[in-house]
Amino acid sequence: MTQSTFSLPSPFFFSLGQIRDEVKQLVEKNQVSRHQSLYNLCEFIPPREWVCIEFELERSGFLLRDCIGDLLSAEKWEND
Repeated sequence: MTQSTFSLPSPFFFSLGQIRDEVKQLVEKNQVSRHQSLYNLCEFIPPREWVCIEFELERSGFLLRDCIGDLLSAEKWEND
């Protein structure tokens, strides 16, 4: 089993921005692919935190079958 790499604060409330930052790090470390479903992230998150992550994703309009890239492509860029 893979150890948790999420370093988000307690209590278990996660903003979409925090989730994106953590997922972006997982992608950069090649631990997950942009083409995998969001559900694959549960391998890297403790179960008690996953419930909150799942809630925030669904509240923000994401489905667990959506691609990780969909979550990251919603990032906003100020200037290059």
